[in-house]
Amino acid sequence: MIAYILRRLGAGLVLALLVTLITFLMLSLSFGDVVRTILGQSATPESVEAMTKQLGYDRPVLVQYGDWLLGLLRGDLGSSVYTSLPVASSVLQRLGVTLSIIVPALIITVLLSILLGVWAASRGGVADRIAQGLSLVGYIVPGLLLAIGLVYVFAVRAKVLPATGYTPLAEDPAAWLRSIAIPVVVLVIGSVANMAAQVRGRMIDELRRDYVRTLRTRGISTTSIVVKHALRNAASPALTVLSLEFIQMFGSALIIENVFALPGYGSYAFNASLQGDIPVIMGITIFGVLLVTVVNLGTDLANGWLNPKARVH
Repeated sequence: MIAYILRRLGAGLVLALLVTLITFLMLSLSFGDVVRTILGQSATPESVEAMTKQLGYDRPVLVQYGDWLLGLLRGDLGSSVYTSLPVASSVLQRLGVTLSIIVPALIITVLLSILLGVWAASRGGVADRIAQGLSLVGYIVPGLLLAIGLVYVFAVRAKVLPATGYTPLAEDPAAWLRSIAIPVVVLVIGSVANMAAQVRGRMIDELRRDYVRTLRTRGISTTSIVVKHALRNAASPALTVLSLEFIQMFGSALIIENVFALPGYGSYAFNASLQGDIPVIMGITIFGVLLVTVVNLGTDLANGWLNPKARVH
């Protein structure tokens, strides 16, 4: 298992190198535009040339990329060309805001998806139709429209939740909870629709298997069969979907954080992309690749724990 983990981490490292190299090569095509954006369109050729040298954009691209890699090994991702703030600490700070929304949303999604999927698969009939109806609503209602509707009801009309803004957990836990309530609900509704359908489908397959009929003939209770046997076997593919949902939530955070004016990872990436802030874009890229690698590795290890057949020695 240790060898497997090392191989996956090695593959993640290679992936990170390839993604960051391709990203840097693509960004190198816009060095001139970035300098003109910083100085303004009325900048003289002399000032553009001076700024280009100051930022080091006049050097060979691969040399610049090599310097960035050396800085990465030292934990230095450079500074924003607009704010001069260190990229590493800025990304970590923004990542904390995003995770404070995504982690609660993910926990609630798992709990609701399991309850809804197991209930629909084990009861069938009306329960199944209700669960499928709720999943369908989650699919067809756009997240942006749902966010606007919730803001109108709970922030504009009822005035019980803030429409925008973020309060750190350490500063005021109650205010933090109110500030993330609507964004979390938006993420949960979209994610539960997909995960609950996956859990329901896998549970139906498991409950039709021969070992379930054998357990029933031995007098094992339905609750025990569902919770101890069928759900454990169905959890493995559901975990894979969960890891994809986690990554997708980061994509959704791009919209959610801009709608609710949250100073998170998504809005930081969005603004850096608009401005062409190359050090920030590279920092966001490497954090994103590492995050995906860790999530996928954690999913594989959890699958191995749930299903011994899936373990890799």
